[in-house]
Amino acid sequence: MNSTLRIGLVSISDRASAGVYVDRGLPALQDWLAATLSTPYETLERLIADEQDLIEHTLKALVDEHGCGLVLTTGGTGPAPRDVTPDATLAVADRVMPGFGEQMRQISLRFVPTAILSRQLGVIRKQALILNLPGQPRAIQETLEGLKDKDGTVVVPGIFAAVPYCLDLIGAARIETREERVKAFRPKS
Repeated sequence: MNSTLRIGLVSISDRASAGVYVDRGLPALQDWLAATLSTPYETLERLIADEQDLIEHTLKALVDEHGCGLVLTTGGTGPAPRDVTPDATLAVADRVMPGFGEQMRQISLRFVPTAILSRQLGVIRKQALILNLPGQPRAIQETLEGLKDKDGTVVVPGIFAAVPYCLDLIGAARIETREERVKAFRPKS
């Protein structure tokens, strides 16, 4: 096991991957991780089209060949025919972690009623956690970090509070967070 966590970042967008507009997903993920993680990590970034075979190949390569213990995807999680990120993720999964998708929708429903249409999810492949995040930078932050009141108290926990312990349980490299951003939960025992 590598002691430094490798994190795969995958932005899935037909138009951004074709150069029609600048991708905002990868920079949002990079900035959020830099502000949140307090332990060393390295990232491998991919900007790809919303094609199921390509997404499956990319996820498998990041985990199986490059040793990523965490893979964060952004984009392609809606109900439109071209939104195939969850389908590709399920195709490469060993186990589904339904709580991640449930919590992401719970957070997003605070802002938009159409969050119920999201098919975001979390899965385990080998010793890696793969999370399908929303496509907008603000939604990425809210989903990972949770919702806080004006005093900074967490009102709705983000999904990332559970990620470090999940990585511990599946045998990935250990990571720590900056508690002012996200307080990772690990049982006392």
